[in-house]
Amino acid sequence: MRLSAAAAAALVPVGLARASNGVEQAIAEFTGGATPLKGGVLLEAPEIADNGGSVPVQIAAEGARRIALFADGNPNPGVAVFTFGRLVPPAATIRIRLAGSQKVIAVAEMADGTFRQASQAIAVTVGGCA
Repeated sequence: MRLSAAAAAALVPVGLARASNGVEQAIAEFTGGATPLKGGVLLEAPEIADNGGSVPVQIAAEGARRIALFADGNPNPGVAVFTFGRLVPPAATIRIRLAGSQKVIAVAEMADGTFRQASQAIAVTVGGCA
């Protein structure tokens, strides 16, 4: 018995289907394979977004050189990477597009070479990615 591609895709558990967009791989590429530690990153975003086409997000990490932002339910999980110089406070504000309800993940590369991570689930009422 052969299943069509659509039927086979329907059999994949939701967690695995979401992971297939490559968010873990994108984070691993950013960290060089290192596992980010929890905490040390401030991630502020609304818990509910009326419009996924423009979701405000603020990120900050004291002592960070770079901060990357990922969306685990978007077709392309990498959203943005911010690089900070010595005289620039490691913080940024951005409006992002989200395809639907999902988790947003911020990963910071710290000055000592370690990585820190924070995440927040956002419920989107109207998706912003086509």
